[in-house]
Amino acid sequence: MLSWGNIPRRHALVILVFLAIAICYMDRVNISVAIVAMAGDLGWDYQTQGLVLSSFFAGYLLMQALGGRLADRFGGKLVLGVGVLLWSFFTLITPPAATAGMTALLIARVAMGMSEAVTFPAFYSLYSRWIPLSERSRAVGFTNSAIPLGTAIALLSTPIIVEHFGWEWAFYSFGILGPLWWCAWHWSVTSKPNHHPLIQEDELHMIREQGGGSTAPVDTPWIKLLSCPAVWAIMIATFCNNWTGYVLLSWLPTYVSEGLGVEYESVGVLSMMPFAASFIALNLAGSVTDRLIASGMSVLSVRRLMQTISFGSLATMLLLVGQIENAAMAIAVMSLGMVLAAAGTGGFAVNHMDIAPRHAGALMGITNTAGTLPGIIGVTVTGTILEATGSWALAFAIAAAVTVFGLAFFLIFVRATVQVE
Repeated sequence: MLSWGNIPRRHALVILVFLAIAICYMDRVNISVAIVAMAGDLGWDYQTQGLVLSSFFAGYLLMQALGGRLADRFGGKLVLGVGVLLWSFFTLITPPAATAGMTALLIARVAMGMSEAVTFPAFYSLYSRWIPLSERSRAVGFTNSAIPLGTAIALLSTPIIVEHFGWEWAFYSFGILGPLWWCAWHWSVTSKPNHHPLIQEDELHMIREQGGGSTAPVDTPWIKLLSCPAVWAIMIATFCNNWTGYVLLSWLPTYVSEGLGVEYESVGVLSMMPFAASFIALNLAGSVTDRLIASGMSVLSVRRLMQTISFGSLATMLLLVGQIENAAMAIAVMSLGMVLAAAGTGGFAVNHMDIAPRHAGALMGITNTAGTLPGIIGVTVTGTILEATGSWALAFAIAAAVTVFGLAFFLIFVRATVQVE
């Protein structure tokens, strides 16, 4: 086991999960930029590009619930570690698969999606055991801030890599990071705090006192989870949040390049700005959420407040940006929207551990299954709208309507106490 000096074991875990999420999104997002060059070389139209981009999410959908169940049963350390190694392999073979033909590429992208699907269920399973209640929003906020960080790194560096070395190296350069991360993961983490040989007794006591610790594997009550309205509140919120998220992840570089008329060399810089703003905001939102709860505000009221700020701001941003033609103004509006939308880390994003702490991995698998559907539907629908109408405003307006529906549903059905034992 690596010592990590005086850093508490739970903080070392969070740092490594943060790095895994960052690598996950680097490997996931690089194709959104590289596809501009790939489409030119391989003769793909918008619909073909949409098929390639959405194929990842088909695989991502298949493994969510099973990934959560495996993490709850066999431990998040094993499941996340294997997932990182597998998705890194499929990242590395993307260029030869694309050269071999569309079938080979789609198989590689689906397999990569299946490998990445275990990521969030595995870390939620780990956090439900390792992270005390007083730190959960901050831990989830910090971890989720790796999403915009990894996205920004991929958006910024991929055009440079493509311009100097070719689009193939956008996959080779990122694909090697996962195995390097796994070495530190393997020697630093255990699935349960009481199994860690270097954990201090006071840290273990704190974790146990606030709802974590060693939870024995239990059978997942699938019917109870799926029949619980509070679970559906998270599922619908995840679906609606991810509709906008996946559309932006997949289509933002194309929007900046073709919708706003920005030169390809500058696409990465402008596309990364909303995600860089989100990185900072997610950490602040997690801290604000924990402070509100510590001040005596009820957990339920905090969840509703933070989600209202998040989805209300996101919907407003989407409606505004579709009417803006100036690139700098459009990116500024997107960045502000992403900053305020980060409040969702104190809403639906951490609610799993409120209502079903013993089944957090499986529940994250269920809700992320719902959240993966927009990666298939939303990304494909957006490509179809662009092909048929060329209207970015229409694509963004549809995303705004989805977001408003998600807010209304969440506010009605959200709960903040244990609903499923």
